Amino acid sequence: MEQDVRVLTEMVRRESAFVDRVMAEVGKVIVGQRELIDRIMIALLCRGHVLLEGVPGLAKTLTVRTVADVLDAPFSRIQFTPDLLPADVTGTQIYNQHTGSFSVKTGPVFASIVLADEVNRAPAKVQSALLQAMQERQVTIGDSTFALPDPFLVLATQNPIEQEGTYPLPEAQIDRFMLMVRVTYPTRDEELAVMERMTLAEPPRVEKVMTVQDLARARSMMSEIYMDPKIKQYIVDLVIATRRPDEYGARGLKPFIRYGASPRASIYLNEAARAHAFLRHRGYVIPEDVKAVGFDVLRHRIILSYEAEAENKTSEDVLRRLFESVQVP
Repeated sequence: MEQDVRVLTEMVRRESAFVDRVMAEVGKVIVGQRELIDRIMIALLCRGHVLLEGVPGLAKTLTVRTVADVLDAPFSRIQFTPDLLPADVTGTQIYNQHTGSFSVKTGPVFASIVLADEVNRAPAKVQSALLQAMQERQVTIGDSTFALPDPFLVLATQNPIEQEGTYPLPEAQIDRFMLMVRVTYPTRDEELAVMERMTLAEPPRVEKVMTVQDLARARSMMSEIYMDPKIKQYIVDLVIATRRPDEYGARGLKPFIRYGASPRASIYLNEAARAHAFLRHRGYVIPEDVKAVGFDVLRHRIILSYEAEAENKTSEDVLRRLFESVQVP
């Protein structure tokens, strides 16, 4: 087994060489935000989608745009507003007076990387249209169904502090996002570097250093990355602990949790941990990989109770207790 893992690690090192080039290119434009870039790469590798939450001005949109620029694939940006219609996202049928027939005009969702900016500003019908695209990777326009390109990644942003004129995302839609990433303020040194870089006469540019073929080969490696049965059990224990915390030593936590994470969380945690190992050029998963991505996979899948809100408990507080309570292999 040790011999096999060593051979697998060599294969992963070879196939993941493009990751360092991607990080270097993105770093020409983006200062810091390593974790955000890391999570976008994980979603690309796992065919998942990402919900980004952070206050305005933290370079969420710029980071997504820069990652799209280093990937040789189409990119589109949709600004969600209260008057947006589903057809503005998916496309519509247009009547041609000369031929007397309808033709299909596809919408901006037909791109490999789709940035849904301020996704919680659009009404439920628009969010449902996006949900179908995310889940089924196809769109129905009229009586025809069209497959979306591969790769297909939705990166949605939402502002946590400005709630006026917003439509909170329903739990069913939030659960479709593989990861929910909280984007935080930069450090003092990073902010100084941002200020200097963004005031240059000519902004830095990036080159396309990742192809769709690179991504396809990397994706084919995901299921090959070795995960010990004990780590698989650790993942399942973490997810079940969100439903029955008392069984894992997190006493007093049950009243704060209304609903725990669904089995989809176990699947995504498994995949994300493998991708995290791949990005670090390893052919095997260690418990630190699970811990690194655990909060991003689970934070939006725990529905808190009214008691938790009354005591100002957040999903972060609950997860912190759970990760401390569940035994690490």
